[in-house]
Amino acid sequence: MMPTSEVGNASDAYVPVYSSSEVLEKLQEKWNSGKKQPYPAMYSSIIGGITLDPALMVIPIDDHMVHRGHGVFDTAMIVDGYLYELDTHLDRFLRSASNAKISSPFPRSTLRNILIQLTAASHCKKGSLRYWLSVGPGDFLLSPAGCPTPAFYAVVIDVDFSQCREGVKVVTSTIPMKAPQFATMKNVNYLPNVLAKMEAEEKDAFASIWIDDKGNIAEGPNINVALISKEKELLLPFFDKILSGCTAKRLLALAPKLVEQGILKSVTTRDITVDQAKNSAEMMYVGSGLPILPIIEWDGQPVGDGRVGELTLALSDLLWEDMTAGPETQRLCVPYV
Repeated sequence: MMPTSEVGNASDAYVPVYSSSEVLEKLQEKWNSGKKQPYPAMYSSIIGGITLDPALMVIPIDDHMVHRGHGVFDTAMIVDGYLYELDTHLDRFLRSASNAKISSPFPRSTLRNILIQLTAASHCKKGSLRYWLSVGPGDFLLSPAGCPTPAFYAVVIDVDFSQCREGVKVVTSTIPMKAPQFATMKNVNYLPNVLAKMEAEEKDAFASIWIDDKGNIAEGPNINVALISKEKELLLPFFDKILSGCTAKRLLALAPKLVEQGILKSVTTRDITVDQAKNSAEMMYVGSGLPILPIIEWDGQPVGDGRVGELTLALSDLLWEDMTAGPETQRLCVPYV
């Protein structure tokens, strides 16, 4: 067999035709580097089960989630062998699916059971559980009419994460934000989010912040935004134009504890103008894997005194404690094999 020419060579490059066994061998070569595998387990409704081989963690090329973006997803964190807020994320997942006109191949209880069994089979004690609903494979047309059955996929991602206590720099995004119909559902159409993140990185910032058409702050590329006013109010934008963050909502539920202790004055959601945000005492991103990421600089100007604030850390501690030692309503013990 002639060797495959390098990419970019002349048009007479030889392209081999592989047998099924050769394709599998090629796929497995990528993962046989001796390094720790980042994806210990995947479930696919296409095969009707779980695979532990990352080379086989694939989806059909004619799945409409791939070539049309007709799919939704969600993620739950795995913390010390517990699934954190699985039911909250699963409820949002199904709301997103309904808004995207995607039916599920299984009832909610079966989806939940699959996710728990997948996590158990992975033996992963710390990481994330990401899952998708798609209208499924069928053809390369726009309409899903040719897709006989919707598809459900899920992957366990083995990643070490810890409480974020260092501050980051952010910029205002020039990439247009999604219309509310799409921003409020967690769908796989993430090109605006990707470009917003890349734009920030090109400016040596961690990420960006979107501003809505009325001049109010909205959200980051895949994360919510919150701030502490100089009057010690915890403020988050309304969720009518942005994704309803599960961690952000949990923060709103937990933060009144700090009001009771006299550390915070109040906790509320409201419209927040750019000027109000840039004049805040403290600012932060809020998201599942953080759970709080302090923001110390925005568009080259310090937020507050330019240092990580005490109230930001207090809120971070509150969420981290909930993730690691919270009530059973929030944490599900994984029945590892």
